[in-house]
Amino acid sequence: MRAQPAARATGRWADAGLVSGEAVELDVRAARLGSRVLALLIDLLTQVVVALTLVSGLAALLLSLPAAIVDAALTGALQTVLLVVVLVGYPVLMERFAGGRTVGKFAVGLRVVRADGGPVGVGQSLTRALVGVAVEWPGLVLPLLSWVASVTVMLSDPRGRRLGDLVAGTMVVHTRGAAVWRPVPLAVPALLGWAHTLDLTRLDDGLALAARQYLGRVHQLVEPERARLGRALWAEMAAVISPPPPWAAPESVYLAAVLGERHRRAVDRLRRSRGVTAALWPELTASPAAVPAAVPAPATTALRPAAPALAVPTQPDPVRGQPAPVDAEQPAG
Repeated sequence: MRAQPAARATGRWADAGLVSGEAVELDVRAARLGSRVLALLIDLLTQVVVALTLVSGLAALLLSLPAAIVDAALTGALQTVLLVVVLVGYPVLMERFAGGRTVGKFAVGLRVVRADGGPVGVGQSLTRALVGVAVEWPGLVLPLLSWVASVTVMLSDPRGRRLGDLVAGTMVVHTRGAAVWRPVPLAVPALLGWAHTLDLTRLDDGLALAARQYLGRVHQLVEPERARLGRALWAEMAAVISPPPPWAAPESVYLAAVLGERHRRAVDRLRRSRGVTAALWPELTASPAAVPAAVPAPATTALRPAAPALAVPTQPDPVRGQPAPVDAEQPAG
């Protein structure tokens, strides 16, 4: 059984071209322009918050210094350091300590890796950040022209890399799965009458689960494996159910009809079971609001013994002349 080669067949999934040490192509998607722009916008908001926080701290620091020390040169130097920390230090530190992720990349589900799939290093992160500040965003060198060049490079590169990625030897990939949820195909209406007459007593849970998994992943399989697996599952299922289908159809249609009828009967049994439970024990199915609150028992002043006390027969004590219990030890004569 072979899986659908998503990157070559659809051009959407597993297009990063990353290969593991065992020569196995990894099912990883390369990040494109849309997801990267969204991550950039989130990072910009984060950088604005960081910049405002640092500006407040620097303002408090300058106010605490003597007036003779604070001049235009010191203020300009601090502003330059602040700009470098926000634009360069933020992505480098985040990618270093967050596994190749910034706040925006973490929110969108992206990660910076080396071109061979390994973790990104500090030097590569620094190179990406410097190239990005110079010619991409904010683009200190010819801003408009550098923006157009950056977008053109990202759209034309097979793995969606920008100029900083090409210079540093890195790329951005998705960290979340690309599988699309698909429901199990519904039964064909023309087979509903036949499905109602089926005897499913010998259909076990393992075979039903295998059929359901096949129907859920049939779009990921290629021919001829898809047809061969469908025929094998239907042959195994047809041997334990009766009567046979009334007309010829693809095996996936038969499997969907049988699973749909099995599910319908299971739901009907559950509904009947709950009806019997509600009739026998209404308090089990009643809502919490409908259950009356427990009435507290009245307080009693004294406890009555569960059984009357039994009178123990006594006899006179020969020594003290007082009655003694019958079972008391008699003195030796």
